Amino acid sequence: MKVKKYYVVWNGRIPGIYETWNDCKAQVDGFENAKYKSFESLSEAHQQYKAGYENYWKNHPVIPKTPPKLDSEEVTPPIWESIAVDAACNMATRVMEYRGVDTRSGKEIFHVGPFQNATNNMGEFLALVHGLAYLKQKGSNIPIYSDSITAIAWVRQKKHKSTIKPTAENARLFDLLTRAENWLKTNTFTNPILKWNTPVWGEIPADFGRK
Repeated sequence: MKVKKYYVVWNGRIPGIYETWNDCKAQVDGFENAKYKSFESLSEAHQQYKAGYENYWKNHPVIPKTPPKLDSEEVTPPIWESIAVDAACNMATRVMEYRGVDTRSGKEIFHVGPFQNATNNMGEFLALVHGLAYLKQKGSNIPIYSDSITAIAWVRQKKHKSTIKPTAENARLFDLLTRAENWLKTNTFTNPILKWNTPVWGEIPADFGRK
């Protein structure tokens, strides 16, 4: 049975709470820096709308989900002592941001952006390298999770392969990309880079909740 969802729009054409995805989409689709998320109860939607976007993502912990069973066998859960990274990019405006969080608690570790004239893959790549550099600085060899196969491949190749061209608008972004590539070429790390199992575990804890 499909669970009823309620959609909180913190930043959109008309902020508020909507009962269908289509109504929510009408408020956020193509809206620059839209902020929204779905909830499974109206009371929680009201509570989080009142609390505000920043308070929700900074103070609302990610509760680990019990892995479901497949073929009568327990699915391996995530390694909770890790960090998770993700990016969000508005496809209409090409405004991107990325962040890293503690996988168990969802506590934000870093949040960078917004960047103009960007892609989601660029953000996923930068988030991974940022996370690796952060962990090396801390002297930690814990894993880092990403839900982007493309970004993981770019990190292994030590080079981004975006087709976006440098412009005055995205100069800061391309400076970071160059620095990220140089960091990968001049540093070693032992942190496992792991693919987040979205179909089993749900959205990655660093997800921006704009679905």
